[in-house]
Amino acid sequence: MTKKTNSTMKNALEDLLPFVEKPGRYIGGEINAICKDRRLCKASIALAFPDTYEMGMSHLGLQLLYAILNREPDIMAERVYAPWPDMERLMRSHNIPLSSLESGTPLKAFDMIGFSLQYELSFTNILAMLDLGGIPLARRERRDGDPIIAAGGPCAFNPAPMDAFIDVFAIGEGEDVILDMARTIIKAKEKGLSRRRTLEALARIEGLYVPDVHTSADRIKKRIVTDLNACFLSQQPLVPLMKTIHDRIILEIARGCTRGCRFCQAGMVWRPVRERNMDGLENMAEDMLSGSGQDELSLLSLSSGDYSRIEELLSTLMDRYYSRRIALALPSLRVETLTQNLIENIRRVRKTSFTLAPEAGTQRLRNRINKGNTEADLLDTAGRVFDAGWQAIKLYFMIGLPGETDEDIEGIADLAYKVLGQAKKRDQVTVSLSTFVPKAHTPFQWERQIDLEETRAKQNYLKSRLRHRNIEIRWHDHRMSLLEGLFARGDEHLGSLIETAYRLGCRFDGWSDQFRFDLWEEALKVTGIQTSSYLRARDRGETLPWHRIDCGLDEAFLIAEADCAHQEKLTPDCRLSDCQQCGVCDHRTIKTIIAETQDQRQVVISQPTPPEKETASGRTYRLSFTKIGLCRFLSHLDISTTLLRAIARARVPILFSEGFHPHPKISFAFATPVGMESLGEYADIQIAAVIAPPEELRNRINACLPEGVSITVLTSLPPGTPSLAETVQGFSFSVRLPDAYTDDAMDQMAQKIAAFLGAPSFTILRTVKGKETKKEIRSYVNELRLDRADRRLWMELCFGVQGTVRPMDILTQVLGIPQETATGMRTLKEKTFLKAADD
Repeated sequence: MTKKTNSTMKNALEDLLPFVEKPGRYIGGEINAICKDRRLCKASIALAFPDTYEMGMSHLGLQLLYAILNREPDIMAERVYAPWPDMERLMRSHNIPLSSLESGTPLKAFDMIGFSLQYELSFTNILAMLDLGGIPLARRERRDGDPIIAAGGPCAFNPAPMDAFIDVFAIGEGEDVILDMARTIIKAKEKGLSRRRTLEALARIEGLYVPDVHTSADRIKKRIVTDLNACFLSQQPLVPLMKTIHDRIILEIARGCTRGCRFCQAGMVWRPVRERNMDGLENMAEDMLSGSGQDELSLLSLSSGDYSRIEELLSTLMDRYYSRRIALALPSLRVETLTQNLIENIRRVRKTSFTLAPEAGTQRLRNRINKGNTEADLLDTAGRVFDAGWQAIKLYFMIGLPGETDEDIEGIADLAYKVLGQAKKRDQVTVSLSTFVPKAHTPFQWERQIDLEETRAKQNYLKSRLRHRNIEIRWHDHRMSLLEGLFARGDEHLGSLIETAYRLGCRFDGWSDQFRFDLWEEALKVTGIQTSSYLRARDRGETLPWHRIDCGLDEAFLIAEADCAHQEKLTPDCRLSDCQQCGVCDHRTIKTIIAETQDQRQVVISQPTPPEKETASGRTYRLSFTKIGLCRFLSHLDISTTLLRAIARARVPILFSEGFHPHPKISFAFATPVGMESLGEYADIQIAAVIAPPEELRNRINACLPEGVSITVLTSLPPGTPSLAETVQGFSFSVRLPDAYTDDAMDQMAQKIAAFLGAPSFTILRTVKGKETKKEIRSYVNELRLDRADRRLWMELCFGVQGTVRPMDILTQVLGIPQETATGMRTLKEKTFLKAADD
């Protein structure tokens, strides 16, 4: 595929963006994105995330692989995400293949496509992406020239359900194996190996399962990063231009967990615990924050509170970044690790709600699942959290756990009310319910999963018990849980179910507004698959679908843990007691690694460039900037965030408001609609009074902005200058007419313009929040003219007592252009008119 063709592809896709929800998902151009010349690279790899852009950009694993691969000069790695159904329909109707975000290269042109298998309900999206990329769904139908389809992540620990579609499964930690895969593909290309021979070469790499090559007797041992301190972590993370699910920097402080919760697959398969040293974390935090301009840092591990130096780390980072208004988040905290010092440090940042996970309603059942916290721990913690100023606590529980009784369900309600009893008058408790799903490689892998009727009955009972204005109850869709359980322990026969559901129209099955269980029911009927045969309890002697996969755990350990569960016995954490003989560690290279103590550390910390000293009042600067090209598809909020991140990266100290939730002091003239370009956007920012000349400030910020957003003028405002809201008088716009517009069509348009301009008034109908209203607009139009030679409409619109009129209203209601045609017309805000200072 030539560069010109790729450019044409991107242009064709751009033409579709005005007609889809959230077009910013498809524009690329992020800060720190890497686009290499394909001709200079020996291997091309597409990193595919089978969910929305917002979800994929929040995932640390994809960022790591992207950075690792692109460090190699002869490897090109680009990204692709699942298009939302509206975009998929348009791509199919216009025959546009799914392509990479960076260069617009079609998926079919890559050497390898690597999918991230994070969640069972994303399987149909993988098929949709392959199909949109022009790649045969079934691995057995692929031929020489087709890309190698690889997959890794948690769901790869049971590869059987996706066996029919994936060429290579990476078992374990991807950053330990991805370069081996890429280099093997390079060698295969250089030798001119066939597809089959390439797969055979990949099968010789430890940690890779190749269904076409390996036999049932083969055991695939997971790959593991033995020391995180020696593991590469991107210091220039990708920074999205639009709002994502977790819009923050992710700092992985540790990996693995030995708490031993018997339901938790992640705690089992990612063993052993490996902590990063504090000096490395401090350096990485500074590098990533400076390189991104983000204002939140998330300390990630399976249990952040278990990090051995968490209080020291949190205090150090808080002291360092509090003045820069950078918030710290700890997304996973256990009740028993939440000390008063942690609470006091966390309360210094922005706080919304606090999440605790008792998992079960009674001590007996918590012992059964090896959840080592007590009711007293929970109530004590809840009381201290409420006393510290939080007004909301979320409690996570599972229903359907092995050995659960009616008493345990009643215990959930009792515990929720007891936690509420620790609260103040207006505090809120949210009870979140999920259905237990037995997972592969856990002590509960042999247990049954409750069916739809049982799940619904337990949910309904708790709904009836938790009737209080200060208690909210939420629950995971029981039908989604059924499918998750089906695939979590499913075999190869489920491939036909996944493909049938996909062809019936199933997409984004983990999204409640897209989930079509009726189509899944139809697929189950067509394939004759009985869910009960997959949700049933398994005999310990039977061969399980994931028997080839060796995650390091001895089966004897899993059986012993299952027996302890039935006896309601706790198993201690091996970090705090003797080795529990799980089988993962060899105690030489694979072992638990704890962060160095203060005495062991050889601290050489990169110090942040100190921001210029802020004054109490600061100085206000007015900037005019552009929003053109693909950046026209960013929302007003996205543009605001993009500017603020550029200001932060440029080390320009913006001032913040006071109060509980401080906000940067920035204000805008007017919110330009998504899809409209602009040469005349305005914003006022307040920064330190003494910093740099305006021209230097402008250059510093522009160096940190994406293509399409650029500050054209930046001036310092004298005290007392009216705000932008008081200053804006109106706007001028130009609208490019479609090439299909004939001379007759333009004649009719000219007549309508003349009639409108000659009318004393003109009333249009507008629908606002479902209510239709009338508005007189003639007085808001200063100029409306047609330039035939340039094939453009020009309009100048002003502000009045009741606001203004939108260009779209002129196009559709004055000129009678159909809504769909008008939506596709390229509109440019040429100027924003401001009152003169002496007006």
